[in-house]
Amino acid sequence: MSGVETRCGFVAIIGAPNAGKSTLLNRLTGAKISIVTPKAQTTRARMLGIFLAGASQVLLVDTPGIFAPKRRLDRAMVAAAWGGADEADLSVLLVDAKTGLTEGVREIIGKLAATGRRISLVLNKADLVERPKLLPLAEELSKLAAFEQVFMISAATGDGVEALRAFLAGAVPVGPFLYPEDDLTDLPERLLAAEIVREQIFLQIRDEVPYGTTVETESFVEQKDGSARIEAVIYVARTGHKAILIGAGGARIRDIGARARRELTSLLDRKVHLFLRVKERPGWDEEAARIRAAGLNDTA
Repeated sequence: MSGVETRCGFVAIIGAPNAGKSTLLNRLTGAKISIVTPKAQTTRARMLGIFLAGASQVLLVDTPGIFAPKRRLDRAMVAAAWGGADEADLSVLLVDAKTGLTEGVREIIGKLAATGRRISLVLNKADLVERPKLLPLAEELSKLAAFEQVFMISAATGDGVEALRAFLAGAVPVGPFLYPEDDLTDLPERLLAAEIVREQIFLQIRDEVPYGTTVETESFVEQKDGSARIEAVIYVARTGHKAILIGAGGARIRDIGARARRELTSLLDRKVHLFLRVKERPGWDEEAARIRAAGLNDTA
C-alpha cells in the first residue's frame, strides 16, 4: 500500500475459560482460525488471526483461558496467555456478560492493570443479558482498571463486533504490514490438522476424556493430484479413554475422522485423506515434547 500510512500491531484477546475468545477471533477474521467447542479450556496454544481494515493490519492473538494451573500442560497454557498479553501492543479483556465479575475475572483484571499496558473491555454474550444489567456490570468492572474503551457485543451473532473491529484498526500503531495481505493466520497446516481433530474429540466425547488427550500430526504429505495425506496420532492418558475414543467396532474414531476430514477439506480447499490412530501414553501432559508439539513453550 505505497503512499498510504499503514498501521499494524498485535492485539491479545485475554479472558477466563469459555468467555468466547476463539469465537471472537473467528468472527473478526471472517475465517475459522481457532477451534470452538462448548467446553472450557479448549484453546491450548496461542493462535494468530489476521484481518485487514482499510490501511490497518490487525494481528489478533487468541490466548488460552486463564485458570489455576495444576499440570505442566496447564502451566504452559497459562504462560502462553500472559505471554500473549506481554507481547501485544494492546489487550482486549473479554468477559462473559452472563457470568459477570467472578474472582477469576477480578484476578485477571488486577494482573492486566498492573502491567500499565493498554486495555479495552469487551462484554461478550450481551445478547443473553437484559440491557439494564449490562451498564452496572460495565461500571463495576471499570472501577478495577483504566479501560480505553468498553464494548458490548455478541461474538456468536456478530452484534457490536464491527465497532470493535473499527476501534482496533485505529488503535494499532503506525507501521508496515508484517504479513502478506491475503494471510489469515500463521498457523502451520500440520498444527491446524491436529487442532481440527482435537476439536472433534471435544465435540463428540463427553466428560473429562478430551482434556486427557492430545493430537499430533505425524505426517502431512502433498500428493501428486493436489490432495493432502495426513496421518495423526491421538495420545490418551488412560486405557479406558482409548476404548472410549475408538468406540464399539471403531465407530467413534471413524466418525471423528470423517468429520475432521470434511472440516479440513473445507479449510485447506483441497481433498484430504486423514488417517488416525489412538495410542495410550500415561503422563503425556507432563512431557516437554508433547507440550511443544501442541504449540506451547514448556515452562516446566
